[in-house]
Amino acid sequence: MIRPFAHPTGIVRREFLQVGFSGFLGLGLNGLLAGRSSVQGAAIRSTPAKAKSMIFVFLTGGLSHIDSFDMKPDAPEGIRGEFKPIATSVPGIQFCEHLPGLASRAHMLAVVRSLSHQHTNHLNGTHQLLTGHPQPGAFFDKIASRDDYPCYASVLDKLSPSEAGVPSGVTLPTFLMEGPLTWPGQHAGFLGPKHDPWLIRQDPSRPGFQVRDLSLPEGLDPQRVQRRRALLDDLSSHAGVADANGGKDPFADQRAQAYSLLSSGRVAHAFEIEREDPKVRDRYGRHMFGQSLLMARRLVQAGVPIVQVNMGRVQTWDTHSGNFTALKGRLLPPTDQGVSALLDDLQASGLLDETLVIVAGEFGRTPRIGRSTGNVNGKDGRDHWAAVFSAVFAGAGVRGGQVIGQSDKMGAHSASRPYSPGDFAATIYQSLGIDPATELRDRLERPIRLCNGEAIAPLFSGVSA
Repeated sequence: MIRPFAHPTGIVRREFLQVGFSGFLGLGLNGLLAGRSSVQGAAIRSTPAKAKSMIFVFLTGGLSHIDSFDMKPDAPEGIRGEFKPIATSVPGIQFCEHLPGLASRAHMLAVVRSLSHQHTNHLNGTHQLLTGHPQPGAFFDKIASRDDYPCYASVLDKLSPSEAGVPSGVTLPTFLMEGPLTWPGQHAGFLGPKHDPWLIRQDPSRPGFQVRDLSLPEGLDPQRVQRRRALLDDLSSHAGVADANGGKDPFADQRAQAYSLLSSGRVAHAFEIEREDPKVRDRYGRHMFGQSLLMARRLVQAGVPIVQVNMGRVQTWDTHSGNFTALKGRLLPPTDQGVSALLDDLQASGLLDETLVIVAGEFGRTPRIGRSTGNVNGKDGRDHWAAVFSAVFAGAGVRGGQVIGQSDKMGAHSASRPYSPGDFAATIYQSLGIDPATELRDRLERPIRLCNGEAIAPLFSGVSA
């Protein structure tokens, strides 16, 4: 039996090609531009846009809703947990004691407490939150493939691409992958690698942080780049490349995007985080969470419309044991500090009015401490729970100071209208000015509706559904 070629990281060649070079090689030009193919058409429909950009703070692994934004202080001891609720800036709304910064900014936030879906597997759940759709052919730990639905940035890149030199989406500071498991929902799926978001896999809090391939080599100026481009284009035309490919040079798009990237310093400057005022960096926190959120703000200022900040590596928030120790020690405080600073900066600059900010994980955690839904759990852990969980929204027309939906008294199920990942996605698309009923075409030219939900209207009206 012939074994498939395996990459040193454990990725089989077949899986590597399924996802695309950009997903595994990060931002490098070879990874960013290699293998970009033509894409199918789309029936584009638009709606009035409130948001010019979105920052999606993704709590990979699943935040315990009961220990953060939907506390149950009156529930039995085995459910309510160790943390105490504290008052927020909005009378009647309480958050966890380890979220004091966000509690004092609750008037800027809308908390949806009745998100719900059926997938308690990390990979399937992540695909749902990052695309709005169940993963095609979902099964336990089904890895990413080009049959998946596209993420939000990829859809935007397809329907309304950014100007030259600015990507439609950037994901940082981690790529969700563990051994042979590549989390689905992080790339363009059936739209093809041409529309994959940029992937940055360096920690901006580390000394000497630098994103490679965003600057010209020493001694090479933009004029020389243009001359080389003209020469290469001339050589390609004389070599008969276009004639052999039906009149189109298959590498023309790659070269154009590479040149655009190298000749535009806009995004490159955004990554120069050392230029930021040290006091501002201190406010965000000198840790990966805080500096990644600061980077997100800088990218939005540079014109990048969608930035996804993965708060940790895969399953960082997956608190099967030591739930309370992990949350109060290394998870909630830096998240609270970083997101609070982000909201303040966006508001001070006027960008909050046009930037949708979302904080969410792929699901919540079990109401009963130590209860197993199929995994090994410690006595002080909470397992996966998708029946009901919370997400936080701010900016871009979101009416702050409200709670939308509610869970039951145990935090186990929705006690009001449940909102699906499709509704979550429709909210994002509508905010960005894209009609959720827009149709894309998959690789077989089949029409695919952008999402099958409805925007969460109370976020913007303040009237509960």
